[in-house]
Amino acid sequence: MWYTRPVSRFAGQLRILLNNSGNTEVRFASHYKYYEDKSKPSNGETARINMYNAITEAMDYTLEKDPSAILFGEDVAFGGVFRCSVGLQKKYGPDRVFNTPLCEQGIAGFAIGAAVAGATAIAEIQFADYIFPAFDQIVNEAAKYRYRSGGQFDCGKLTIRTPCSAVGHGALYHSQSPEAYFAHTPGLKVVVPRGPVKAKGLLLSCINDKDPCIFLEPKILYRGAVEEVPVDPYEIPLGQAEVVVPGSQVTLIGWGTQVHVLCEVAEMAQEKHNISCEVIDLCTILPWDEDTVYKSANKTGHVIVAHEAPLTGGFGAEIAASIQENCFLSLEAPVRRVTGFDTPFPHIFEPFYIPDKWRCLDAVVDIVRALNH
Repeated sequence: MWYTRPVSRFAGQLRILLNNSGNTEVRFASHYKYYEDKSKPSNGETARINMYNAITEAMDYTLEKDPSAILFGEDVAFGGVFRCSVGLQKKYGPDRVFNTPLCEQGIAGFAIGAAVAGATAIAEIQFADYIFPAFDQIVNEAAKYRYRSGGQFDCGKLTIRTPCSAVGHGALYHSQSPEAYFAHTPGLKVVVPRGPVKAKGLLLSCINDKDPCIFLEPKILYRGAVEEVPVDPYEIPLGQAEVVVPGSQVTLIGWGTQVHVLCEVAEMAQEKHNISCEVIDLCTILPWDEDTVYKSANKTGHVIVAHEAPLTGGFGAEIAASIQENCFLSLEAPVRRVTGFDTPFPHIFEPFYIPDKWRCLDAVVDIVRALNH
């Protein structure tokens, strides 16, 4: 017989399990509570599916309507390690859905060449942690192709998909969030969905965009995120944030899985401390929606940005600097960041590393108390 004993404030994430013989075992649980997306980006029939199915639908539709579209990457032919391309090679053939060698630089280089030649290229990097060998191709070639040719050529029909962020047991090589590296590069668009509805619409927007796009997929959401998703294809505009939870006292900004953490924080802040929080899903990291963020910051006067990537040089720093530059007279406290730490992503200490609801709630209380004191 098992029972659980919560460990300090990390209850719900890290638990010590004791059996009747007195032996102990440590178990890890999800660090977030999922909040379904209730938005309706298109009318018509919906189906309740998870995030990887939504991504499959977007790619299936693209391959069906666009004969130039190709999908490729490591193990993509049999469905990929996260099953996002299951059945697509059988449906469209090995000339359009195929495996590549284990060479990320080669995958990106081939994708750029295919897009420049007129194809719609959808490349998969198996984990975002492995995208760095392709960094040169993406940053020095894809991002600059249109600029260096004076607009004569481009590789805009290029989307690079890759699973990112914490998964509960990924450790240092399967848990990283590299969005800030690419956000420093003009010519790219960087997108992170928080669930199936956003994933399908944002991915279709990336595929049809005239700029190369990096589409980062929080891997913990592949199966954990389930929503009513429109069956018909639809696009969600890039560069447009969403106010997920309206509020009046503190603005909470995140993307991907962190949006769900912040939604729970907003509930806890209201129930436990009578603090009204507004939650913003940035959706697109580059270009990011400054107007929506500034409007909220000017209204609440308190802003917290939370992300899983390390503190130093994280994209939260860009948001914080921009808010303090453009909304300074409205702020009642400095912009706060709640992030991962400046260390490699740990394995057994993941619950202490990620910006969970307790760390974020502490920041909410502290930033409001700062004014009172």
